[in-house]
Amino acid sequence: MSTVDPDALKQLFENIIPFNKYLGMKLTEIDSGHIRIEVPFKPEFVGNPEVPALHGGIISDTLDTAGGAAVWSQTRPTDAVSTVDLRVDYLRPGRLEPLIAVANVVRTGNRVGVAELRAFHPGAEDAPVAAGMGVYNIRRAEDKGMMWSWQQDEPAK
Repeated sequence: MSTVDPDALKQLFENIIPFNKYLGMKLTEIDSGHIRIEVPFKPEFVGNPEVPALHGGIISDTLDTAGGAAVWSQTRPTDAVSTVDLRVDYLRPGRLEPLIAVANVVRTGNRVGVAELRAFHPGAEDAPVAAGMGVYNIRRAEDKGMMWSWQQDEPAK
């Protein structure tokens, strides 16, 4: 079984998914079962201007994206991955700085993958902003009725 090409995964998550592109996400580490994503700070990301702190949605989305990418890194190019469950524990306010999310796959089965998630600021890996777990559905290409790959323009043969 071939796994997803890291360059294609990077292209998908940075340039093809519009919301990730809007956030400015960059996949800075891609290994099988391990992803590191960096998101630059933008003033629009402030959730509470009185604290001020990053919006929890930016934090949770970045964690979810990292987890999905980590699971997808262990599938075939023709498979699809979607979130089943996401648990995020917010540990401290996110500062008005870039955010880093790291995801490591705990287990990838035939239909489900699970990833541990952590978010922190540059230089503060030991002081996470949030931690969590993501559970992801793996939909195999043969179950979709046709072989399709986001890495090419037409159905796979």
